[in-house]
Amino acid sequence: MSDERTFFNEMLDEANKPRQPYARLAKWLEDKPANFLTKKGRDAETIFRRLGITFAVYGTEESTERLIPFDPIPRIISASEWRHLSAGIDQRVRALNAFLHDIYHRQEILRAGRIPADLVLQNEAFLPEMAGFTPARKVYAHIIGTDLVRVSENEFYVLEDNTRTPSGVSYMMENRETMMRLFPELFQSHRVAAVEQYPENLLQTLESVAPDPSKSSQTIVVLTPGIYNSAYFEHAFLADSMGVELVEGRDLFVDAGHVFMRTTREPKQVDVIYRRIDDAFLDPLTFNPGSMLGVPGLFDAYRAGNVTICNAPGTGIADDKAIYAYVPDIIEFYTGQKPILNNVPTWNCSRPDDLAYVLDNLEEIVVKEVHGSGGYGMLIGPTASKREIAEFRKVLETNPSNYIAQPTLALSACPTHVASGVAPRHVDLRPYVLIGDQVRITPGGLTRVALKKGSLVVNSSQGGGTKDTWVLED
Repeated sequence: MSDERTFFNEMLDEANKPRQPYARLAKWLEDKPANFLTKKGRDAETIFRRLGITFAVYGTEESTERLIPFDPIPRIISASEWRHLSAGIDQRVRALNAFLHDIYHRQEILRAGRIPADLVLQNEAFLPEMAGFTPARKVYAHIIGTDLVRVSENEFYVLEDNTRTPSGVSYMMENRETMMRLFPELFQSHRVAAVEQYPENLLQTLESVAPDPSKSSQTIVVLTPGIYNSAYFEHAFLADSMGVELVEGRDLFVDAGHVFMRTTREPKQVDVIYRRIDDAFLDPLTFNPGSMLGVPGLFDAYRAGNVTICNAPGTGIADDKAIYAYVPDIIEFYTGQKPILNNVPTWNCSRPDDLAYVLDNLEEIVVKEVHGSGGYGMLIGPTASKREIAEFRKVLETNPSNYIAQPTLALSACPTHVASGVAPRHVDLRPYVLIGDQVRITPGGLTRVALKKGSLVVNSSQGGGTKDTWVLED
């Protein structure tokens, strides 16, 4: 492996010796012939093609359906590391749900001056239509993907909180299934925490937030925009794994304040909708009148308490990048505790002083769109050309309130199979959290890896791949 030391190598210490969690994996890799991983990588690709595990890339001339590159070397997290991470994640998601309830009711955090009121109330992710309404169990964000990065042995940062419709959990599960097929002997030498229970936990979470959870049988559906959505495979995967119906807006209708699903027999009342479409398209009578994806009257049925929508409309304000800088304050305000996990220092370009600093240091920092995702609309200063920086400067000066900026973190790296053999590549981690009758955190999550040497962009839409994530049990 490369001996670069500008980042934390999760597998090797400063003496180039394997760290304890990776000891058995390092020995296993040493014993394998040169072409072993190449062959296993092809086997994994065959499995993914057979299963149809693809994602769509928008705005490209070539075929829009692609396989996400899969790296056959697992990322390993020790039991003690995971206990620290899960405690921090639990604290964070509880605080974010308390924040959502507060801003749609008494707005105490705004009145206390802990967050500028305009930053919330004038934000396009804030839905006034949710004011005064309390979802079942006071849970707004039922499914959260918390993006984490590591910069040293004991230092982790939260990059962002995905509280709208976080994706990728199907890849986490299929990665594990594929690894167990390809390397059963490697699993036998490790005690790896299971992830297979995620669909069962998701179903229990959704059932627990139904309008009447005491009903003996709940009707739950997964609402998808349709087959052309980039995450359609995941929508179908989760519906099938839970044993519930995958529906589009045209499959549902509202009658007498209740939501029904069309069937080959009589209509069936729906209790919970796990929606994978954006707020604006949920209901053309309340939001975007041109939407063909949603269900007319759905929001009124929701406000009447006759159906639960997961995640709740308006949760996007909690993962807005302008709000991100205030999450430590949010945690302290609602829990009375200091954050367990760090935030990345953030400059809000809507502030003149912050904007001036960002413009003076574009070559050294990362600039992101407030509402951007998927690695689009961002500038990574250290790897950008002078022309790219000059063009981005003009965009930033034209609309500064649309951007935040952060220092460039030296993301940790994990051993990754590349054309030249095994080399370190930068990674992040998205653990998946379910909040209903309790908080359920799947051990590990989805590790995304930047396959290009030196790249910090792990998004699949930007050429990144994925790894299986192993949390070791004590």
